[in-house]
Amino acid sequence: MPSAKSIQDIKTNLLNPALTSLYYVTIDKPQGIDSYFKLNLGSTVDQEKLNLMCCEATLPGSNLATLELTNDHTGVTERHAYRRVYDDRIDLTFYVDAENYLPIRFFETWVKYIAQESIEKDDTKGSSLSPNYFYSFQYPNSYMSEKGLTVTKFEKSSLGDEGKTSTGGAGKKGGKLTYTFIRSFPISVNSMPVSYDSSSLLKCTVSMSYIRYVLDKAIDPPRSKESASPTATQGDPTSPFNKPFTPQTQAAINAAYTQKYDLGLNIPPPTTTTFPQQQNAINLQKAFSGKSFL
Repeated sequence: MPSAKSIQDIKTNLLNPALTSLYYVTIDKPQGIDSYFKLNLGSTVDQEKLNLMCCEATLPGSNLATLELTNDHTGVTERHAYRRVYDDRIDLTFYVDAENYLPIRFFETWVKYIAQESIEKDDTKGSSLSPNYFYSFQYPNSYMSEKGLTVTKFEKSSLGDEGKTSTGGAGKKGGKLTYTFIRSFPISVNSMPVSYDSSSLLKCTVSMSYIRYVLDKAIDPPRSKESASPTATQGDPTSPFNKPFTPQTQAAINAAYTQKYDLGLNIPPPTTTTFPQQQNAINLQKAFSGKSFL
């Protein structure tokens, strides 16, 4: 039965949507072809730069193949699933840099390796410029990347302790999805038109084939602000938040703060002033993660 929803329920469930512009793609070439890439490109591939250039990707989908049964029950048509069918490809679009045209060269070299095209540039026997040129393809295990292609969807609040709602208040921590594509390789590099018309960004679209994808399981579920609040332990007599704050307690908090700040955990250094008891409770929770040291 439908039930009335409060404004707080609507804010909690509807005002924290996922955004399409927050994702990260990793592409890694198969093992054993680094020397071929270096000979063809003249240098090693900047993988981090290539990953950041991916300006458009697609979260994959799948469907279930079914059998139709019409004779088990009179007048009833049933469908039984017998196979999971994955999309046959994933399309990735890259910005092309003006320095070395990295995405184009990277994927063209990968395709050239699959077809075992010669890297000789002069018109000699065995060169791809020779009229009598021929090629033979590599064995699949040599050009497929086992787990080198991943697409990770995240949110602005995924890397912090807590998120922010659209109204600016504390919200839930953002989640993360990681799709890992098994045995991937490029099957096509789309054409890229150029013209004397008004200039626009040159983009390279590549279709990657794979046999299946694996979606990671939820390991770190979103955490609400209530679970992170120091007031959640006020009823616990063993909690350090309910113990008296002494100068020794303050000194221990300052020492822990200094240690964490030196480790680069983005916790501001302590001040020399005396904190109010409520602020002390918050700082104690941050410094010791709820563990008693008294």
